[in-house]
Amino acid sequence: MTAEGAIAITAAMLAGSVALLGFGLDSVIEGLASIIVIWRFTGTRRLSEHSELRARRLVAITFFLLAPYITQDAVRTLINGERPGTSWLGIGLSISSIIVMPLLGKAKQAIGRRLGSGATAGEGTQNMLCAYLAAGVLTGLALNAAFGLWWADPGVALGIGALALSEGRKTWRGEDCCAASPLREPLYACREDRCA
Repeated sequence: MTAEGAIAITAAMLAGSVALLGFGLDSVIEGLASIIVIWRFTGTRRLSEHSELRARRLVAITFFLLAPYITQDAVRTLINGERPGTSWLGIGLSISSIIVMPLLGKAKQAIGRRLGSGATAGEGTQNMLCAYLAAGVLTGLALNAAFGLWWADPGVALGIGALALSEGRKTWRGEDCCAASPLREPLYACREDRCA
């Protein structure tokens, strides 16, 4: 995540791409979510339902950190008509993320189901979001490079902001199969049949 974020943010600054910047910031936020999950499974927190709830909500907050920044930057870019340059580095990074991130995300979601951890499953969702963002960023960068459609880049960034907000809400509420509401049933009552 560190390398992906650093490369994406550098490429975004060189090309003036708000979508690529959103992608890079998402990588930073994914790294933060990984630290939260590591915290969740250390010491006495391993078996604590309260720690699971807290970790899941912290992961949700990481989604909420991304959405407003990217949205305002995309709107400002559209209003000002700022045209990003071509970023071959960003295109290459997007392609590699489209290949790697779904594998990582599905593995973390499976581990989250086995552990009954919505926080871990939420982090896996962030990896899947990264792959979707990479596909969107690739589309925006390719349209700009091939056809000069500069508005595709901030348009993709607006989609990134909306998707991050939606995923943050789902994670906060525990709407994945592994994060049952503590008010309705035990947090660790994650069963594979509920995940279909």
